[in-house]
Amino acid sequence: MRIEPIQADITTLDVDMVVNAANTSLLGGGGVDGAIHRAAGPELLEACRAHGGCPTGEARLTPGFGLPARWVAHAVGPRWRGGDRGEAEALASCYRAALALADQVGASSIAFPAISTGIYGYPPEKAAQVAVEALRQAKTKVEVAYLVAFDRPMLDTYRRLLGAPGAQ
Repeated sequence: MRIEPIQADITTLDVDMVVNAANTSLLGGGGVDGAIHRAAGPELLEACRAHGGCPTGEARLTPGFGLPARWVAHAVGPRWRGGDRGEAEALASCYRAALALADQVGASSIAFPAISTGIYGYPPEKAAQVAVEALRQAKTKVEVAYLVAFDRPMLDTYRRLLGAPGAQ
């Protein structure tokens, strides 16, 4: 699988699957979660409601509805509590769970936001390290995984960790 860091609005990407940084209720929230729900339309909320929630470290599948992406994997990342309460494993599990859903539906491209780095407080550098390692170790049929940065500092972090051109 090719891993590509990009800076973009995840709701606009023409990929097979986008990953939503969801909360355990799956009923929407702020940040990436709110943006994906707004862009996908009200059908997404109904589809999420049918799942009855999702535990931390897991992911649930819905159609993309109004998004360019055909599918959404709603991954619930951990809240940062200092790093010694299994946060890294729970975060890595989100990436693996989303890739498993991508394989289930035959997705060849997937876009990940920086899961848990917003309101959940995961330090961006540490979260990026977990993401890159989890994706590099993944056994999947997905051909390309985009690490979508909302801002330039996160893009630079992804580039540096991946040894990509333009890394700072």
